[in-house]
Amino acid sequence: MSPTKKRIFEEAARLFQEKGYPAASMRDLASRVDLSVSSLYSHIGGKEEILQKICFDNARHYLRVMAEVEKGPDDPAEQVRTLIRQHIKTALEDITSVTVFNDEWRHLSEPYLSEFAKMRKDYERRFIRIISNGQKRGQFTDLDPTIALFTMLTSLRWLHQWYPAKKGISKKALESNILAMLMHGLEKR
Repeated sequence: MSPTKKRIFEEAARLFQEKGYPAASMRDLASRVDLSVSSLYSHIGGKEEILQKICFDNARHYLRVMAEVEKGPDDPAEQVRTLIRQHIKTALEDITSVTVFNDEWRHLSEPYLSEFAKMRKDYERRFIRIISNGQKRGQFTDLDPTIALFTMLTSLRWLHQWYPAKKGISKKALESNILAMLMHGLEKR
């Protein structure tokens, strides 16, 4: 990807985060990257292309991590910790893309919306299977695995809005606190 195209995608993610996908215009984006609207279109096909790239790049990233976790040690508690760590890391390192991935994906048009939803459901299904395996082995409490998953994921979705380094909490401390809180509710004592 050219440096200009990369900058366009990064600024678009920031713009979508700030204004929301529907309110963000190509004129706004062109202004942010110091291009005319016509020049902007010589680099990208439109707003939908940007949204697709952000959403699908993030979905593929999470599915790659899931595949690595599934190939690793067969310890559900460690698998859940690894996945939580990855959500935290991604939220802190790619704030704008995560915002769009979490909130704006619903604006994808068909067939992309269905394809994205299928990828998301696949990730969720595999995560639920890990939680269920942990329950069968006696590692996790007997909670509904779907409720456990969505409680964890929902508790991680705020990070990109809240965590700037200036809050005085290191990334390591943040990760440690979140892992302790989430795993305490999941693991049997």
